[in-house]
Amino acid sequence: MIGRYTGGSAFPLPKGRDVANGEKNGMTLRDYFAGDAMTGLIFGFPRLSEEEVAKHSYRYADAMLKEREK
Repeated sequence: MIGRYTGGSAFPLPKGRDVANGEKNGMTLRDYFAGDAMTGLIFGFPRLSEEEVAKHSYRYADAMLKEREK
């Protein structure tokens, strides 16, 4: 989401390559954390809808990023 803290790139580009040259950094750390949370939610709470899983996954990711900044 634009304007939201993402934690930066989960898998940064090698030295000498950057986004300014038109290359993409790919998945953010927020996305990576949300993906991990999603796995647990799907297996732990199989009755959640896809929308609920997505919403809660990013809530966990945002909490991880907040805690990481302490």
